[in-house]
Amino acid sequence: MTPVLESERLILRGWQREDFPAYAGFCADAKRTLHTGGPKDAFQAWTAFSSMVGAWALNGYGMFAVEPKDADAVAGFVGLWHPPAIDEPELAWSLYEGFEGRGYAVEAARRVQVWAAEDLKLPPLMSFVHPDNLASQAVAKRLGAELMSPTELRGEPRLRFRHVLPA
Repeated sequence: MTPVLESERLILRGWQREDFPAYAGFCADAKRTLHTGGPKDAFQAWTAFSSMVGAWALNGYGMFAVEPKDADAVAGFVGLWHPPAIDEPELAWSLYEGFEGRGYAVEAARRVQVWAAEDLKLPPLMSFVHPDNLASQAVAKRLGAELMSPTELRGEPRLRFRHVLPA
């Protein structure tokens, strides 16, 4: 059900059960989850992991596993997150430890933007970013997103960025 998308260096694909240990490691890392609700134990991580898989059945879109073409490992995730509490899908991304600083988040998010516009016919996407998450703010800015009025998500402050349609 999940399409496979490719960019120059990445494969964006559906989740496989074998991807869970890396995801659980990400979820257990207090530093990496600081701006997304904090660490999760293995049971909570499995619930979140399963919900990413299930979102595809419910929405017709969701989060992709990001796999570098030159590595046999999952580097993180990118895609559209759209729980009932928000009005429109969010373009979201996270990278696992050891995969930052290579431009993977920008490259993967750009590929999702093109897919969302061309295949799903969605309008320009938005992203929520915690005000202290400077790395994600930098990704949004490199993607050409414009800062909108601040808002809240899950009771915490968020910056809201509006992306432009890919050229």
